[in-house]
Amino acid sequence: MKHKIGVNKVRISIYLYLMQQTETILFAPLNWGLGHATRIVPLIKKEIEKGNTIIIAAEGNGYKFLKQEFPNSTFIHIPGFRVRYAPKPFFLLGLIFQMPFFGLSFIGEHFNLKKVISQYNITTVISDNRYGLWSNKVRSILITHQLFIQLPKSIKWLEPILHNLTRKLVNKFTECWVPDYENISKSLSGLLSHGISIPKNVRYIDPLSRFVDSHIQLPKSNLKTYEVLVLISGPEPYRTLFENEMTERVSNKNDQVLMVCAKLNNYSELYQSKYSNITKVPHLPTTDLYFYLKRANNIIARSGYSTIMDLHVLGLKAELIPTPGQTEQEYLAMWLKNK
Repeated sequence: MKHKIGVNKVRISIYLYLMQQTETILFAPLNWGLGHATRIVPLIKKEIEKGNTIIIAAEGNGYKFLKQEFPNSTFIHIPGFRVRYAPKPFFLLGLIFQMPFFGLSFIGEHFNLKKVISQYNITTVISDNRYGLWSNKVRSILITHQLFIQLPKSIKWLEPILHNLTRKLVNKFTECWVPDYENISKSLSGLLSHGISIPKNVRYIDPLSRFVDSHIQLPKSNLKTYEVLVLISGPEPYRTLFENEMTERVSNKNDQVLMVCAKLNNYSELYQSKYSNITKVPHLPTTDLYFYLKRANNIIARSGYSTIMDLHVLGLKAELIPTPGQTEQEYLAMWLKNK
């Protein structure tokens, strides 16, 4: 009997020790497009497999997407700044005008994070491009591929000031994870993540993609194959303009076209557009999108970095069309074209 009691005590001690080793991790993607939410999927899955507690702070489409991917996780709200995109002639001017509000949102995020850390006993914060979510009390990780933002030629002279500000913000975090290759010859993001005076806390973690998952399998149902796959994305009004532009462009083709329209209200069924060769769907679950990506002969998409990483991981080629006026996407498209 004494022996059994001793064994039980050891088991309880081991159990308590393991319980102490688990973490409570806060994931917080930026709500500027869906890509910030999709690319942290493999990181969340990895922490769940470790037995860690996951809390997700997401908004808008990012919240809807991650809620569908991780329905059993805890979701909270940490308000962030919602950027407003102006029409092309005023795109850059509109962003510059909003810069003071970005700074105020960083301060607000930082103070809200203090309350969240205390309330949920957070041990690690992983922020995708939310620069206010750092803390001196817990491990704070920033995910970004834009250490050196590229500006248009007209204001290129402002880049050193912007890069210095970015460096100071990055240094607030314990670590900065760059989802790209350290070797610039293999880099997907080019000078956006490779430059002079890289912060010491930067670590290149290779490209991130929700399709980097050994558990992803083709759907068992017999889905139709489409010759052309068009991935619509981006903020309004550019999302709608891109959808309309692509609809007009492919409407005269003989090929069957599937258009994924980036509307996350639900996983609606495919529906026929007014053109007989075009089928549209608001959004697709990861397994279905994987199927269509692997089967399409031609893929058309925006040159967003998360899309680029997905295509790279799957070994696929695509026609990339930058969002007008968005210098990051314009640079990425040119960088990959030159490579």
